[in-house]
Amino acid sequence: MARIAGVTLPNEKRIEIALTYIFGIGINLSHKILKDTKVNPDTRTKDLTPEEVNGLREAIEKNYKVEGELKREILTNIKRLKEIGSYRGSRHAKNLPVRGQKTKTNSRTVRGNVRKTVGSGRKPSDQKT
Repeated sequence: MARIAGVTLPNEKRIEIALTYIFGIGINLSHKILKDTKVNPDTRTKDLTPEEVNGLREAIEKNYKVEGELKREILTNIKRLKEIGSYRGSRHAKNLPVRGQKTKTNSRTVRGNVRKTVGSGRKPSDQKT
């Protein structure tokens, strides 16, 4: 059971994929880290030796911002955008898409799947009043 940067990596996956479970490491960065530490990308996480795990841990912690440190940096960047009153900051504050997407349709992911309109008008009431 390999634990790197506070994340327990899955045992049955290849190490190149298992490293992507760490926030801030994608597949390309995973390949680069494995090449630098000379670890075979095809080995399973459970088959890694303790020396390889320590080498990976040291390489990641020394050279890259991952997990909490990266999330903190992202939050401070967003906070700075809000404080200086930029357009992007105001979009973050309103929970709207920031990168130029249209909002008339297809912005449900950032708005939290809000569906405010009803089908095509009201249904007639069943009873007379």
